[in-house]
Amino acid sequence: MDQTLYFILLLIALCSVSECVQRRFHFINVRKNWTEAQRYCRENYTDLATVDNINDINELKKSVNDGGVQYVWIGLQRSGVDKWQWSSGDSVIYQNWAPGQPDGRDDCAMMMNGQWNDLPCSDKRNFICNNNKLILIKENLTWPEALRYCRQNHMDLVSVHSEEIQRRVMNVVKQASTEAVWLGLHNYCSMNMWIWLSGEIVCYQNWAPGNGSTPEECSLEKRKGAVQSGGDQRWISLPETRKLNFICSRNDE
Repeated sequence: MDQTLYFILLLIALCSVSECVQRRFHFINVRKNWTEAQRYCRENYTDLATVDNINDINELKKSVNDGGVQYVWIGLQRSGVDKWQWSSGDSVIYQNWAPGQPDGRDDCAMMMNGQWNDLPCSDKRNFICNNNKLILIKENLTWPEALRYCRQNHMDLVSVHSEEIQRRVMNVVKQASTEAVWLGLHNYCSMNMWIWLSGEIVCYQNWAPGNGSTPEECSLEKRKGAVQSGGDQRWISLPETRKLNFICSRNDE
């Protein structure tokens, strides 16, 4: 098989696998209305839970404890006639409504045994938050130093494998003190491939012009990925010895 075709097929396969990467969730054993639950998740975690596939559903079900709780808020709210949107701003791609739902009478969604029902937003229910937080570290470190810091103090340098995470990164980097901020993105030079530390291939991309699409000259220095802290906040390729602020991901238990 032609080597170029082989790598194209490999990328397609890896991207398909990366779409199955699961979010982390946290069950909140406190009863709040939907708006209060959304505020709580945004202040203490990331947001009310977003669900993109059956793997997310299974993780959500695992996150609910065995205390007899049946109905839990997720981050789904009516945004128009027969139109729903996630609290994160994402469109609804995957759906798992119970039979006969939504019935058009209520504006917020809850989950019971993995299936969704609409309920009045004023109801007080337990709820589930997305459990990933991003932490901007305003220390100027090289990429290997930043990686070591994140793994020792939080979880890892951030991987940006979706538009949702990119939006959160854009909010965080506004406070940076350097012109760019390290991401968990490194160049696999021998194959001219960019890979996230989480093991995902770079399927979702937000490269600045002239970055990420051409072979890197890495015979003298290793190249890593950063996000611009100003402008349109796109990704750029830099030598790993550059000292920058960086973003750690954190999983709160």
